[in-house]
Amino acid sequence: MRAFLLVIVIVFISKTEAQPSVLNRADSLYANGNFSKAIAIYKTHNNQTEVYNRIAKAYVAIGNYDLALQNYEAYIEANPEEALTKYEYAKLLSKTKKFKKAATIFNDLVYVDYKNPNYHYELGLVLEKLGDSTAMNRFRSAYDLDDSHQKAIFKIAKHFLIKRKHQLSHKYLDKGLENYQNNLELISLKAQNYYYQEDFKNARTWFQKLIDLGESSEFIHRKLSAIHAEFSDYELAIEQLKLVLKYNQYDSNTLFVIGKYYESLRDYANAETYIKKALFLKDVPLDYEYQRLGVVLNRQDKHKEAIEMFQKSLKENPKNVSSEFYIITTKDKYYEDLDTKIKLYEDFKEKYSDTFYAKFAERRISELKEEKFLKTKD
Repeated sequence: MRAFLLVIVIVFISKTEAQPSVLNRADSLYANGNFSKAIAIYKTHNNQTEVYNRIAKAYVAIGNYDLALQNYEAYIEANPEEALTKYEYAKLLSKTKKFKKAATIFNDLVYVDYKNPNYHYELGLVLEKLGDSTAMNRFRSAYDLDDSHQKAIFKIAKHFLIKRKHQLSHKYLDKGLENYQNNLELISLKAQNYYYQEDFKNARTWFQKLIDLGESSEFIHRKLSAIHAEFSDYELAIEQLKLVLKYNQYDSNTLFVIGKYYESLRDYANAETYIKKALFLKDVPLDYEYQRLGVVLNRQDKHKEAIEMFQKSLKENPKNVSSEFYIITTKDKYYEDLDTKIKLYEDFKEKYSDTFYAKFAERRISELKEEKFLKTKD
């Protein structure tokens, strides 16, 4: 009998001592990223209520959110006062778009520990997803409790940027950047604030900071290009737009703007190349684009080709008077016969007498007639 009892005691002690090793093995597997094996070992633990939260974390790690939520719920049911697990559970609810349930849990956490800034911030995120206007109150509460909270600062500063309250936005951004000067999100908002204030000098500085910190996006390069163009730094503007093309090489609008910038630099050959590329890709009325190409061709003394482009412009939009006027002025350069030129301008003046182009035509008619008179006198 004593021998039997001794065996029972030994078995009991062995099982009791074995449990810590089960947790140690499972925890070690989890720590080393072997999540599925960790789950299998956790499930052999004799007290499952003790490991539901660990199983949940492992399921999160492998992306099985449904089972993660089930295990979080089982753990919280057994440990209703465990705030950390509730916090992780609520964040997963939010991640899986169960916003109403997440809001309920975060509200409970805020009630229990009002001075925890991250509870307010996470509740704000959920309320924002629900379209609840009180979300900003939560972000402000997070900031009031921790004025170095970078994520809360971003939300508040962005809110004021959208409202065009630029000075308030700058106030929060400056506070955030005091604590973390390389926060890319805050730097981006700073640049945008200046841009929408039309303070292009400061906007250029802050957009350039993003690039210096290794950031690259279509938005950044496009805005910086526009800013360079404001200062007539067209070479820099072109450089940035060529980076925009890396995101979409078939962006006809960008190609066309590059062509215009080359035209401003009087690099008409490149202007012609890029405007032609843009025209090839566009599937909309192209009267303006053909008109610009005609101007560029004229600059290179390609008058015959220029006339063809202006005619295409008119075909795209027969009401484009400026293109018709460009045809006349180009023929003026291309033709030699003075009577032919005078007739072109007179016909144009009669047809478009109510436009300001008529005055230019009238002046040119006078010049041509005077030229003709002088030649006849000679």
